[in-house]
Amino acid sequence: MGALAAPRPSLLRPGWLRPYRYFAFRYKRTWRGTVTSSILYPILYLLAMGLGLGHLVNSHLHAVDQTGRLGGVGYVQFLAPGLLVASAMQWGTNESMYPVMGGLKWLKTYHALLATPVRVRDLVSGHLAWVATRVGGASALFLAVLAVFGDVPSPLGVLAVLVAVLTGLAFAGPVAAFTATQENDAALPVLYRLGTVPLFLFSGTFFPIAQLPGWLQVVARATPLYHGVALSRALVLGRVSAPAALAHASYLVAMATLGAWAARRTFTRRLVV
Repeated sequence: MGALAAPRPSLLRPGWLRPYRYFAFRYKRTWRGTVTSSILYPILYLLAMGLGLGHLVNSHLHAVDQTGRLGGVGYVQFLAPGLLVASAMQWGTNESMYPVMGGLKWLKTYHALLATPVRVRDLVSGHLAWVATRVGGASALFLAVLAVFGDVPSPLGVLAVLVAVLTGLAFAGPVAAFTATQENDAALPVLYRLGTVPLFLFSGTFFPIAQLPGWLQVVARATPLYHGVALSRALVLGRVSAPAALAHASYLVAMATLGAWAARRTFTRRLVV
């Protein structure tokens, strides 16, 4: 009797669902710690910025009569939606660095997955679907904390979770593609320090990019984080312009799609002999 044929992917059982289930099963051992940090970090951020830096910034702006510099809102309300999306960038980047290196090099779990009916495209899609789940869950908790602190004045703010997911994917795909080209993790801390950290500081999260030199404003506007921060802030504060929102969302979707395509190419080169 011949061997049983492997089940073909279908609409009800898509191929990416198999690696997605693996990532979810692995997460069962660590979910408590990540949920705790997803709640604790925004609280610490808001306390530090609201009671410390936020008070100083608001006092200075009122003293020099420049309250319009932040769009007429307090510093914490300006900062909070930016922190939400900047955190999503970090979550998406982190999920595509060492976990990918482990699957490719150290633990070789990706090789084991490909020994099953899983294809490379399924592996990449499953990974990115898992990143979307992780970023979405953490962002929802983050937004809930912001709402408790009274920093989500518009009901449109709930859509900021979707913006955070898109932003996380806009970074996860390209970073996963880059990680798949590396033989060790030496370049990953460099990527984080020279890429993620500067973006975190200079893409409009902590202050308007109008404060930057002209050439650096152009650089900032070319990054996915700027578009995610701008769209998230507009939704949370209820100041949405439809053309601007469409432009920001389209940019994020394009970057996420391009990153997924690049990841499939580099994963294929690395895993398919």
